[in-house]
Amino acid sequence: MKVVVLNGPNLNLLGTREPQIYGSTTLADVEASLRAQAKELGIELECFQSNHEGAIVDRIQAARAEGVKFMMINPGAFTHTSVAIRDAFSGVAIPFVEVHISNVYKREAFRHHSYLSDVAEAVMCGFGTLGYNLALQFINTKLRQAAAQ
Repeated sequence: MKVVVLNGPNLNLLGTREPQIYGSTTLADVEASLRAQAKELGIELECFQSNHEGAIVDRIQAARAEGVKFMMINPGAFTHTSVAIRDAFSGVAIPFVEVHISNVYKREAFRHHSYLSDVAEAVMCGFGTLGYNLALQFINTKLRQAAAQ
């Protein structure tokens, strides 16, 4: 069971960028925690981060040929702007969870709209970096249910 975790623009700065909003946990910390959790769950996990929309689209498209069963994405600012990422997910038909560290609904109005939420299996927001781990637990449950059918 292969799962790909995608992180969009500026998430490489996690831990140092606006720690009052995003906390002090780094992206490397998040990825290490997810890898440890995935190992316990028997999930093959790959993490990918890019500040470039096209690279994220390319990674989503490549996932289908690799037999990826589920994806997780924190699209960062692309949440509010990227029809291309939405179309890539729709094109490959791989289920995914959208993750946001902050509660986007407590922030600026422009952050309240997501181009991805209505095609996502689930959305996690406001749980801090724990949201990634909660999303992986959800993904594990969905994968196990699908395998049992």
